[in-house]
Amino acid sequence: MTKRRISTPSPTSQADLSRRKFLGTSGLALGGLALGPALLAACSSDSSGGDASSGDNELWFDNWTLYIDKPEGELYGKGGTLDSFQKASGQKIKYTEGINDNNEYFAKIQPLLSQDKPIGPDIIALTFWMAGRLTTLGWVEKLPLDKIPNSANLIESLTKPPSDPTGEYSLPWQAGMAGIAYNKSVTGRALNSVDDLFDPAFKGKIGMLLEMRDTIGLIAMSLGIDLATPTFEKFQPAFDKLKEGVDSGQIRQFTGNDYVDDLEQGSFAACIGWSGDVVQLSASNPDIGFSIPESGGTLWFDTMQIPVGASNVEGAAEWMNYVYDPVNAAKITAEVQYISPVQGVQEELRKMGGDAAALADSQLIFPDASTLATLQSWGNLDEEEEALFDAEFAKITGA
Repeated sequence: MTKRRISTPSPTSQADLSRRKFLGTSGLALGGLALGPALLAACSSDSSGGDASSGDNELWFDNWTLYIDKPEGELYGKGGTLDSFQKASGQKIKYTEGINDNNEYFAKIQPLLSQDKPIGPDIIALTFWMAGRLTTLGWVEKLPLDKIPNSANLIESLTKPPSDPTGEYSLPWQAGMAGIAYNKSVTGRALNSVDDLFDPAFKGKIGMLLEMRDTIGLIAMSLGIDLATPTFEKFQPAFDKLKEGVDSGQIRQFTGNDYVDDLEQGSFAACIGWSGDVVQLSASNPDIGFSIPESGGTLWFDTMQIPVGASNVEGAAEWMNYVYDPVNAAKITAEVQYISPVQGVQEELRKMGGDAAALADSQLIFPDASTLATLQSWGNLDEEEEALFDAEFAKITGA
């Protein structure tokens, strides 16, 4: 579990022009292309305090930072998805950005859910592997799928991933890639290799993610290690390389979603980052870049779940149905610039015209076969192997 201080940007911070993250290990079809199990083994601020929602007519969604459209920078801005949903449904929605890291969030909600106590939010959107853990523990409700007919619009392979093989406990929010994020005003050049993160020229200015599967995954791939069949013994060289980076002072810090501030401010010359965040940052700061390493990147997805004890299950279903309409999903994609799980979004972006239409041709949002061929996702870890990986990673990161 992460113990280090992590500052989550507020909903109106300057980081609002960026977005959020993922990881993956399951059979996934993106952009009309099928990705088999070998490629994908699955692919808040005021939350988790045990507070109940303020009423049955209010829906509470706790999500990652910068993961929804915000017209004019305002979270509930006119014409945005939150505003339009409230008008269409007649119910209020409380939207918070309390997820910064999967393990950190788990540590926050575990004391309550383990005692069958509600955590407050009606919907949370953790990464697929953590969502699978919550399902196994019995901490999430079965979804009222009969009230979410638009789930028929989802990319088929995301509806019953290995993390939720019956498809009854989770539905996808967004998907994305992990790769190298860099600030050219500090690096002086684009970075395209994991080895660049260990270049002594950037000593003390490199960031790594607290998401073990992203950080260790990219390092492992750079060493020629296949992510589809992970074992602790096979991945030991990747842990060794990470530890060398920490011991030498090459790595400045391990972060959650808050790496975007360090990157933009230049505290990080480069770091492991998530595609959608960096695409959005680069829109206002051309020095910010993102690359899939020559050795490959990781692919993942975050997924919506209803925690046990949620007070507005009906509202949660209505929300899920609303955002799975391709027109509504396209508005979210135009802002967050991650891979949408909804079929038809590419066409809707083209209809929107302007900057939104240009996104329809982005390889980071609608990856083609050649881009997908550079990506890998983690195979499943059994409980014993998971414990070994987590312990070793925590020892290195100081978490």
